Amino acid sequence: MKSVIVNDSGARKQLEVGERPKPEAGEEDLLINVHMAAVNRTDIIIKDENTGYSSNPVPGVEVAGTVVEADSAHSFAVGDRVMGLVNGGGYAEYAVMPASRAMKIPEALSFTEGAAIPEVFLTAYQTLFWIGKLQQKETVLIHAGASGVGTAAIQLAKQLSNAKVIATAGTERKLKFCSELGADVTINYKEQPFDQAVSDATDHQGVDLILDFVGASYWDKNLASIKTDGRWVLIGIMGGSELEHVDLMALMTKRIQLTGTLLTPRSDAYKAELSKEFAARVLPYIEQGTIRPVIDSTFPIESVLDAHQHMEANRNIGKIILSMESEANK
Repeated sequence: MKSVIVNDSGARKQLEVGERPKPEAGEEDLLINVHMAAVNRTDIIIKDENTGYSSNPVPGVEVAGTVVEADSAHSFAVGDRVMGLVNGGGYAEYAVMPASRAMKIPEALSFTEGAAIPEVFLTAYQTLFWIGKLQQKETVLIHAGASGVGTAAIQLAKQLSNAKVIATAGTERKLKFCSELGADVTINYKEQPFDQAVSDATDHQGVDLILDFVGASYWDKNLASIKTDGRWVLIGIMGGSELEHVDLMALMTKRIQLTGTLLTPRSDAYKAELSKEFAARVLPYIEQGTIRPVIDSTFPIESVLDAHQHMEANRNIGKIILSMESEANK
């Protein structure tokens, strides 16, 4: 089968497209004929760093495709259109997916749209509700609002909690898109200190919840933006992972709950339960069209390096998709 592998035999790791044996599905798995896979920053981290997230030489943690092998004990059958998280191996014509975390693609959605859902929507759902405990009509600050997780989080916060959403981004085009998705307040972090804008938007009270993709470079401004007893969920380190000085008393004084999380290294059982709850609670909104996956661009699998570079340059609004199929079947 055609697949992408990470070749680290040279001076720096490279992505290469080649032929590999088709994977074998276990008793608790589905074998998926992959139509579309999606690019995530996790894939870039795995390629560039020795994180140990996956022993699979083929990157990719989410796919959309057709079931080609399924045990009769599963609720899925050959021919079903499914999407979901895989333990690596997504950038290939065939991938193994645990049946417990597979989700049927709504009839109105394409494979491209299906591939744009699992990782970012499950991450957004987990951070907003399982970890962030977002309540009805609370205020949430979502950084990187035009990213894949950001666009998912804006919609989930508005539709499920009727929250007041404050989103940051670096261009007017991205800010406009965040507003169209439901953001109540948008802030161009390149043009003004976002903590001052947050203070103005919250009557100087701060936000109940922060979804932080940035990390170190936003530390002080996030600390100023969160209210007493606020929750702060760290899900990315685009702005660095180390701080020279941390005022622990400031965290204590505001009684801040700071939680760091990553979805990819979580257990199979955790991902299965998260997928099950998400499917039950959110897929009806997607089927109705009130929540939608956001597609930035689609690249053929042979252009996987271009797709990664597009993400690394932060040019995308929403998801970057890799296609394993012909144009007619997307």
